[in-house]
Amino acid sequence: MSIHSLKRECANLVFDNRIPPVLHVKSGDEVAFDCLDASNGQLTAESTVQSLGTLNMAEFNHVNGPVYVDGAQPGDTLQVDVLRIENPEWGWSALFPDFGLLADEFTAPALKIWKLESDSEEGFAWFDKEKGGNIDTKHVTVGSTLFLPIEVEGALFSIGDGHAAQGDGEVCGTAIETCMKVTVRLSVRKDKPYTKTPHFCTPVAKNKSEGEYYCTTGVDSDTREATRSAVRNMIEFLVAEYGLDRVAAYILCSVAGDLRMHEVVDMPNYVIGMMMPKSVLGTSSWNKA
Repeated sequence: MSIHSLKRECANLVFDNRIPPVLHVKSGDEVAFDCLDASNGQLTAESTVQSLGTLNMAEFNHVNGPVYVDGAQPGDTLQVDVLRIENPEWGWSALFPDFGLLADEFTAPALKIWKLESDSEEGFAWFDKEKGGNIDTKHVTVGSTLFLPIEVEGALFSIGDGHAAQGDGEVCGTAIETCMKVTVRLSVRKDKPYTKTPHFCTPVAKNKSEGEYYCTTGVDSDTREATRSAVRNMIEFLVAEYGLDRVAAYILCSVAGDLRMHEVVDMPNYVIGMMMPKSVLGTSSWNKA
C-alpha cells in the first residue's frame, strides 16, 4: 500500500472523463485530498451577507482529482473507505435567492458563519450557543465506506464540497460548507456488480443507542421513482450478499428498512436512501476490500 496526496490546485469544476488524471494509484492505496469549500475559497470567516452579491457562482463546487485507480474497469465497484477528515475552525451556510426547497418563501440572501470546535472526540458547531449538526448525505463521514459504480477505465475518482454538518435533505441548499483535508483508501471491487448507484455503510456504532446501516440509493428527477430505485437496489444487495429471494428481500425492506430523503434541492435530481440496519443482517464480505 502507498500513500499519496493532492494539493488544492489539482481541482476541476466538473466531473468529466475527458479530464486527464492528475494521479495514478494502485487498488488499496490511500490518497489525501486538500479540498476548498463549496465557494472555492470565495467566502472567508470574515465574509458578510453583502459578500454573497459578489460571488461567481460558476466557480462553485470544485472537486479534487481525478485519480486513476489501476485495474478499475466499467462494471466494477470502487470502494472508498473514509479514513480521516480535518477541517478549519469555521464554516458557512447561506440562503441564495431562487435556490432551496422553500425558495419562494425565503427570498432574501442570508449568511451564517459557524465556529467549528474539534477539541472533543465528536466535535461540534455553535449556532448562537445551540448545538448543530454531498452525494449530499450526512452519513458519509470518518469510518464510513462508500461504494461507487465504475463507468470508465481507471474510475477517475474526484472529491470535494465538504460539509462539517448537514441534515438529511439539505433543504435550503447549503450545509456547513467548509474546507476539508480528507484521506480515503481507494479499492477496486470485482464482486459487487449490483452497485448501480452509490451505496454506503455507516461507521461502527459508538454506543448501543446508535445503529450501523448499509444504504442503497436511488437518484431520479421524480421522488417516487428515486424511492422505487433505492428499494430495488436494496433488494438486489440482499439477494446477492445474503441469498434471499426477491420476495423475502422486499418484505425485509418493508419490515426493517428505513427510507431517507438525502437530497431534495439539487435539481433535477433527488437522492433517496434505503437504510438497512446491520443488526438484522448476518455476516458478509460487502465491506471488506
